[in-house]
Amino acid sequence: EVQLVESGGGLVQAGGSLRLSCAASGFAFDDGAIGWFRQAPGKGREGVSCIGSSGRKTYYTDSVKGRFTISSDKSKSTVYLQMDGLKPEDTAIYYCAAPVLFADAGTRCLGLFASFGQGTQVTVSS
Repeated sequence: EVQLVESGGGLVQAGGSLRLSCAASGFAFDDGAIGWFRQAPGKGREGVSCIGSSGRKTYYTDSVKGRFTISSDKSKSTVYLQMDGLKPEDTAIYYCAAPVLFADAGTRCLGLFASFGQGTQVTVSS
């Protein structure tokens, strides 16, 4: 059973930074991709960023490119999301998910068959 525990959310002013962490158990980083999704109030869940098993293949949704960086530490079974230049529109609950799928030649990241963590709240004030 895959279990994912997110941490690192909080309240930050626009332009600030946060680093999210996701500790995974029951998931082998060598066997699949892992990623971050978010859900803002009144909106559907969207894929934010994903990283492949090798650590070299990554996906970012357009709105976070150049501001967010995903990384993984297999020795710690942990995936990170460094979020810089935060904007009020980044406010959402952020979820870790695994395994995720790269689709459409890597232009999308899907959590169709993924387990999700309980989420961590990120609030960006203007």
